[in-house]
Amino acid sequence: MFDGIDLKNLNLGDMINKFQDMAKEQEKNSASNLFTAKAGGGMVEISINGNSEVVDLKIDDSLLEDKDSLQILLISCMNDIIKQSEENKKRMAMSLMGNLGGLGNLGQK
Repeated sequence: MFDGIDLKNLNLGDMINKFQDMAKEQEKNSASNLFTAKAGGGMVEISINGNSEVVDLKIDDSLLEDKDSLQILLISCMNDIIKQSEENKKRMAMSLMGNLGGLGNLGQK
C-alpha cells in the first residue's frame, strides 16, 4: 500500500500546506461559477456564485401584489438553489480528494 513512499521523509506540514493551497485555488475558481434557479415559469429567479453568495434576484412585477404566491415561489426557488450549491460543494470536495494522489510524491524515495 505504501510501496515507493519513504515514510521517514514524509513531511506532514508540507502535505497540509499543499492541500490548503489546492483548496484555496479551487475556492477561487469556484467563485466564478454561476448557478441559477427559477420558479413559477421564471417569475422568480435567483442566481448565486460558487461561494453560495446571492448575486441576483429577479421577481416578476405581477407577484408584488400577491404575497402568498411570492412567498411560495421564493421558497421553491431558494430550496432549488441551495441544492445546487450543495451539489457544487460535493463536486469540489470530491475533486479535491481526487487530487490528493498528487500529494504522494512528497515522501517518495
